[in-house]
Amino acid sequence: MRVPNRWNERLLGSTRGRVITLLRRRERTVNELADELALTDNAVRTHLAALERDGLVALTGVRRGVGKPAHVYALTPQADILFPRAYGVVLRTLVEALRQSLPAEKVDALVAEVGRRLAEPFPRAGGGVHARAEAAVAVLAELGGVAEAHVARGVATIRGFGCPLREAVDDEPEVCRIAAALLSEVVGYEVTECCDRGDAPSCRFTFAETATA
Repeated sequence: MRVPNRWNERLLGSTRGRVITLLRRRERTVNELADELALTDNAVRTHLAALERDGLVALTGVRRGVGKPAHVYALTPQADILFPRAYGVVLRTLVEALRQSLPAEKVDALVAEVGRRLAEPFPRAGGGVHARAEAAVAVLAELGGVAEAHVARGVATIRGFGCPLREAVDDEPEVCRIAAALLSEVVGYEVTECCDRGDAPSCRFTFAETATA
């Protein structure tokens, strides 16, 4: 079951959160925000300045009309992280349906194929095991995760902090195997997943320098 992000809930329930919610619908001027929030223009500017410092809001233009031109504000792409997303639930449900409808070997084949297709946009890593491990870390970052690489005696371990697909992996370990198949394509070696699926799920993958993809 998904654990609510309490920090996001507190933010979105505050006045600044109300500003974010309004800007999510469409861009607005200071005066428009002040009218909808029943605040003074100066109070709105204070909140907008704080949100700009956090990289969540940006000035996008000037609206000209009768009187003084009005500055227009909108959310930045970084603000997307504040809002719940359904992709984890959708992916979990899809994998569950496949597992219940198909033989295990066909599910495994599909998992591998999905991983290979996900790898298509990423360049194939070259060089030694260290370089390939760093390439794997970069791929996980592109997927929204944070990870670090450790290499010892020719074996690379990729350890993630948190899981970008937590809603899916809690019940469907096949999702982790999709990520392993993706990384196998990128690093050129067979990657094994050994993720932690406990109370605080995190990614963990290993591959050996002498293995083959």
